[in-house]
Amino acid sequence: MIEFRKMTTAAVTAVAMLACLGARAEAATCGSSGAGFETWKREFVGEAQAKGVGGASIAALMQANYASATVAADRSQHSFGLSLEQFLAKRGASTIVARGRSLKQSQGALFASIQQRYGVPPGPLIAIWGMETGFGSQRGNQNMLSSIATLAYDCRRSEFFTDQLYAALKLIDRGVLSGGTRGSMHGEVGQTQFMPKNILAYGTGNLDVAANALNSTANFLRAHGWRAGAGYQPGEANFAAIQAWNAAGVYQKAIALMGRQIDGGSAAAE
Repeated sequence: MIEFRKMTTAAVTAVAMLACLGARAEAATCGSSGAGFETWKREFVGEAQAKGVGGASIAALMQANYASATVAADRSQHSFGLSLEQFLAKRGASTIVARGRSLKQSQGALFASIQQRYGVPPGPLIAIWGMETGFGSQRGNQNMLSSIATLAYDCRRSEFFTDQLYAALKLIDRGVLSGGTRGSMHGEVGQTQFMPKNILAYGTGNLDVAANALNSTANFLRAHGWRAGAGYQPGEANFAAIQAWNAAGVYQKAIALMGRQIDGGSAAAE
């Protein structure tokens, strides 16, 4: 009996060790250079197929390339460390405000319908639109899937971008995006730069169309607590929704400031 128990214990231990090794093998290994990217893709594809990801998106992922420009951009986001005045100057805030006031007038019906539906006034939406893409003129020319796959592989923020990658693959399977979709350095797409998870949650139609992108942005803000009629400057009720849009404090203050100026106020940089 004692010998049998020893054998049983050894067998259980061996099974447990194999299970642990199997669990480790399931997770694709991140890296810090392009050297391991192709191996990581093969490992990740195995995980994705086990989770039911479809053939179209798997095929697209296998064509993705290591995006060295995306990695470089992810490591050098220096503008978010500027003062508010410096940031506004660098991003061309005065131009955004001037163009934004004109767009508020020329597309008044669109912004009125958005405000009626979501409770979000034109100012902050137009400020986001101008800040993100220069009103659609600078949407990026990076391969969306390569950018997101690269950042999912890169060890720096692998967990966050792995979630974004699964969302992107789901959107490709649905035909919303494709393996050839172009976007900005981190995989943002459309007129106001949506990441894949936010497209799934808040997207309303083709985000390369300004009206759809602006409705989607208002939908995002409302989902993050925007209250119709409440203020959106720092310390006011709706500022938290702007904070949810972008984590950088200087960006948040810039959107609030430009939004007020577009909406007709005269907020000054602090």
